[in-house]
Amino acid sequence: MAVNKNIIDDTFEPLTYDPQYILMVNQLKKYFPIKGGMVSRVVGQVKAVDGVTFNLKRGTTMGLVGESGCGKTTTGRTILRLAGEKTGGQVLFNGKEVYDLTNKEMRTMRTKMQIIFQDPFSSLSPRLPVGEIIGEAVREHNLVPKEEFNDYIDQIMDNCGLQPYHKARYPHEFSGGQRQRICIARALALNPEFVVCDEPVSALDVSIQAQIINLLKDLQEQYKLTYLFISHDLSVVEHISDTVGVMYLGNLVEYGETGDIFKNPLHPYTQALFSAIPIPDPKAKKNRIVLEGSIPSPANPPSGCKFHTRCAHCTERCKTEVPVQREIEPGHYVVCHLYDK
Repeated sequence: MAVNKNIIDDTFEPLTYDPQYILMVNQLKKYFPIKGGMVSRVVGQVKAVDGVTFNLKRGTTMGLVGESGCGKTTTGRTILRLAGEKTGGQVLFNGKEVYDLTNKEMRTMRTKMQIIFQDPFSSLSPRLPVGEIIGEAVREHNLVPKEEFNDYIDQIMDNCGLQPYHKARYPHEFSGGQRQRICIARALALNPEFVVCDEPVSALDVSIQAQIINLLKDLQEQYKLTYLFISHDLSVVEHISDTVGVMYLGNLVEYGETGDIFKNPLHPYTQALFSAIPIPDPKAKKNRIVLEGSIPSPANPPSGCKFHTRCAHCTERCKTEVPVQREIEPGHYVVCHLYDK
């Protein structure tokens, strides 16, 4: 029996691999223990990622948006196996369960899955010159012969808008935009298939943001890359993404094609987020949706729908029953009782 890969349910069903998807995430969960008492017993769990399901087609970009603390970065890191062991669910990369790989297999897989961090300065070693930062992993994984190493690094740097003489300089000698280009070059040097972009432009000036976004799009076309693009900036996500997932308190509450999501946001939380997008016309009027209260703690999430404590459409059912994800229009999914048939 075929498994429906887009419906979140309380019961976990293993995925059947579909070759059109480079990444298939099914009911992914990542909890962090809360310890207390004199013997540091586990007294609770922070449910940072609590049942995330989506599929990502090859050569496309999925934008992941939501408030700070909703679990976007933890989702990306858990997919890459950078946050310790998962609590539950599946992560299939090219049909292989990432968490079933041995250390040797995972070492090989690392070259195919890379990450670009939010803060370019803190993610670069201050003690290494740029050429060594970009080439360190290339040399470690023996990706190119020794006699071709320098030319290979020069080519990667040129593709990312860096000059060969930059190799001898250190990170502190560069601007924020140039540092992010170094981070992109470091990820690109391993010839990856999939890159997690963890808010790669949020620390940059607006003019530099546009340059980096255009660079990422050019590199995607040149190297046939697949991106998971995590961001707070909805205008950036709309520009770069093919599909968009909206996260709230560890869950994906809406998912679909970028055009469908931005033209017709369905979930009350998505509608509130999009109502905050500024309009360049000073005469235009927009109905701003202001959410009441603050985001609940992931250590003690509300029962039923996690968003019901801030939702203007909340009913008694929302307070007790967890909604499931439904397809409202082709490829457009939402987790909300308002759309139950």
